[in-house]
Amino acid sequence: PAWLAWSSISVILLAGLLLSLTSGPMKLTASDSMLTLWGAIAGSSFSQLAEYQQLVITDIRWPRTLLALFVGAILAICGAVTQGLFRNPLADPGIIGVSSGAGLGAAIAIVLLPASLTLIFTPVAAFTGGLLTTILVYRLAQSQQGSTSVLILLLAGVAIGAFSGAVVGFLTFIANDQALRDLTLWGMGSLNGATTSMLWLTALTSLFLLFYYQRQAVALNALLLGEAEAEHLGIDTEKLKRRLIVVTAIGVGVAVSASGIIGFISLVVPHLIRMSLGPDHRLLLPLSALTGAALLLMADVGARVWMAPAELPVGLVTALIGAPFFVFLLLQQRQRLSTL
Repeated sequence: PAWLAWSSISVILLAGLLLSLTSGPMKLTASDSMLTLWGAIAGSSFSQLAEYQQLVITDIRWPRTLLALFVGAILAICGAVTQGLFRNPLADPGIIGVSSGAGLGAAIAIVLLPASLTLIFTPVAAFTGGLLTTILVYRLAQSQQGSTSVLILLLAGVAIGAFSGAVVGFLTFIANDQALRDLTLWGMGSLNGATTSMLWLTALTSLFLLFYYQRQAVALNALLLGEAEAEHLGIDTEKLKRRLIVVTAIGVGVAVSASGIIGFISLVVPHLIRMSLGPDHRLLLPLSALTGAALLLMADVGARVWMAPAELPVGLVTALIGAPFFVFLLLQQRQRLSTL
């Protein structure tokens, strides 16, 4: 039932919040962490921790926690919409080229710009690359009559992704040692870039996506029946596809620009919710956002404590957890189909 799913995911999310504030090379208790955070919000000190310990919580762990929540929610909800749009539970936002385009934009900024400008311009370049790539793929898939072929869209996304990968490979070849390290770490995903501006950008983006997509939930449900059936129900499928693709590109572009490339959140989370509670997007979308936030937060905790004091890129953790789990889901689905 839905209430059990909401309750379970909420408990996991709250546990993740506590673990995120207390876990890491510096061990802190939950009470001290919460008192420090509450003191920072209230403008007074309630904690007995030293100043440097309080700074670890307020300036490092709390912003990183928020970024994990926002990025996880964005990736998961965009994945749910992409799967509904293409009527394929194995679809992923990267299939329309946004991830590869964002990776190309980031690679250009990291390798070709001076090191002093990399921190500022890498997120901007990643977002711009993702958006431009998506627009190009959509234009290639659009016919002269204005209709959009999903098949051509997917093939164009694969082609642009391959081209972007080749250019990134060339930039990797000519990069110096520092740029090569930065490019490698960025491609693995990281939540270290939790600046105030990035937190505001991801927070507003996640709220906008949740609001906008929820208004399109009924139309997405109709689209599951097929484009012809949706047209008979009075839905302009071409306009719907165009808007959803652009908004998804913006959302994933923001997420990638904030954290690098983090895989499997957008693929596994919506599929898991759909298998558990069905394909109704009115429930699927908000639950996917909540689950994506919880999953990325727990993955980030694992990245910090797994090899402490060293820190794994969070994208590696999501891949290590997500890939076997997704194979398990596929085997479970195959077994279910064989019994029908």
